[in-house]
Amino acid sequence: MKKNFVSNSRESIRMFKNPLFEALSKVPFYVPLIVYIPVIFYFSWISVQMNGVGLFLGQLLLGVLIWTLTEYVLHRFVFHFYPSSKLGKRIHFIFHGVHHDYPNDAQRLVMPPSASIPLAAAFYFLFKWIFPTYMLDGFFVGFIGGYLFYDMTHYMLHHAQFKNGVWKKIKQHHMLHHYDDSTRGYGVTSALWDRIFGSDFLKK
Repeated sequence: MKKNFVSNSRESIRMFKNPLFEALSKVPFYVPLIVYIPVIFYFSWISVQMNGVGLFLGQLLLGVLIWTLTEYVLHRFVFHFYPSSKLGKRIHFIFHGVHHDYPNDAQRLVMPPSASIPLAAAFYFLFKWIFPTYMLDGFFVGFIGGYLFYDMTHYMLHHAQFKNGVWKKIKQHHMLHHYDDSTRGYGVTSALWDRIFGSDFLKK
């Protein structure tokens, strides 16, 4: 990423010699929808049964908010951490560097379930440890719903043309991160945390 190589090709470069690993590194954009929409409905039903609609919606909104912060922190401090070792650089390229070098690769724009499912499970058990039982399910719905919105938004920002002004702004923010300054603009679905933490793009 630091060498500022950017390909405009839509092709997927091969990353692994092993065909199974190569297949697991690619995923059509709709796969997260198939995986996580049933999860969202399941936990929503449990939360509404336990808490009622009003409390569920409050928990959901909190989960979405915490997701936006998680999205920002992961993108800034994990995906944009630059290791010095050869192995570290390889791992970094697999997780995020390939996306910056080949941003139009449609097969590597949403997170593969082989990575997202273990992460979702880890976050669920973390939240189970942090929150009281009555809050867990509604909060998790918001968090996973926020993640799903992030994945679909990320795909659209690279492959859709927008007429709506709000979506145009969101796309411009992300394209500046890719093509102007990758050390700023870490928020994908929102620039909120970039503004709060001073990593938004400087106005010229």
